[in-house]
Amino acid sequence: MAECVRTTLNPSHFLLHSTKTPTQNPFFSSISSFEAKPNARNYPKISLSVMSSQNQSQGQTQVPSLDALLNSGRKEEVFASIKASLHNCLSETNLQLTVPGLKSKTRGKVRDIYDSGDYLVLVTTDRQSAFDRILASIPFKGQVLNETSLWWFNRTRHMIPSAVLSVPDKNVTIAKKCSVFPVEFVVRGFVTGSTETSLWTVYKNGVRNYCGNVLPNGLVKNQKLTANILTPTTKAEDHDVPVTPDEIIERGLMTQDEFDEAREKALSLFEYGQRVALERGLILVDTKYEFGKSSDGSILLIDEVHTPDSSRYWISNSYEERFQNGLEPENIDKEFLRLWFRENCNPYEDKVLPDAPEELVCELAWRYIFLFIIPFS
Repeated sequence: MAECVRTTLNPSHFLLHSTKTPTQNPFFSSISSFEAKPNARNYPKISLSVMSSQNQSQGQTQVPSLDALLNSGRKEEVFASIKASLHNCLSETNLQLTVPGLKSKTRGKVRDIYDSGDYLVLVTTDRQSAFDRILASIPFKGQVLNETSLWWFNRTRHMIPSAVLSVPDKNVTIAKKCSVFPVEFVVRGFVTGSTETSLWTVYKNGVRNYCGNVLPNGLVKNQKLTANILTPTTKAEDHDVPVTPDEIIERGLMTQDEFDEAREKALSLFEYGQRVALERGLILVDTKYEFGKSSDGSILLIDEVHTPDSSRYWISNSYEERFQNGLEPENIDKEFLRLWFRENCNPYEDKVLPDAPEELVCELAWRYIFLFIIPFS
């Protein structure tokens, strides 16, 4: 990337069907400047191809067991590369200074968004966000988010089109411009979480009607809901605010038809994601979707899909026993880092947050990579 140097994962068996860069547009020819500077140090690359095996009889890629992945001897190698990259994260970009045609930069919590006039250039950084704050930078995280989302965008094209046009770099997506709905469609299948807007937090505080969903008494943390529910929030600069479907319409955030279509798509995407994840030994616990409206009036899926940043994943084969014994599920998400900050500071009010311990940063990077290499194919 221009103005930055970063390591790159090299999972040769993680298959993505990315669209080609539209070379007829002169803007895209300048994307080559996203590469690291020629005089940059040589940083380690991670090759994870041995994590998957071939079914010789059927010619199909087999999904390795979660135990095999978690206990693989390659984990030490991956951890070594993570540690070597702790000070080489893609935390900031300034492509508007070096790439012709970029008009402006918007810095999001995780993504840097550049306006090229006709398109948007989205750079997924390694910044780690929670509690509406930047907590740390996690090696390889940006690539994991970008490439995981691309797999899901392609896999769900039959359900809803996305804004993706091209993928010129492992951390970069070129996207259509669209009118973004100021609503996040959060879908939940379990009562869990630790943030102020999480279902468990509001439930234990006595709320029984949340975002238009009536919740029964007697639920306990990490319990599966009888049906998936939608708990939308408004997209605010400081923090997201839970909102009911009626409030969305009354405030003019979406029309009734727009909301109904987006709600139906969100619930269908989540149900599909749960099925795919369960086939891989995972439980997709909750996630969020964002939608926009293109110039022709169609609703597009934007931002990211089913990533470890936007989603919560648990290990399925141990969930029931741990739940019955009152233990937290085995997870592969960022919840443990959120809990560390809650235990060591007030992440909502403290002006300065403590540095995340190096071992937690490395563990989170491993979990992101772990989800990345599970062959969703």
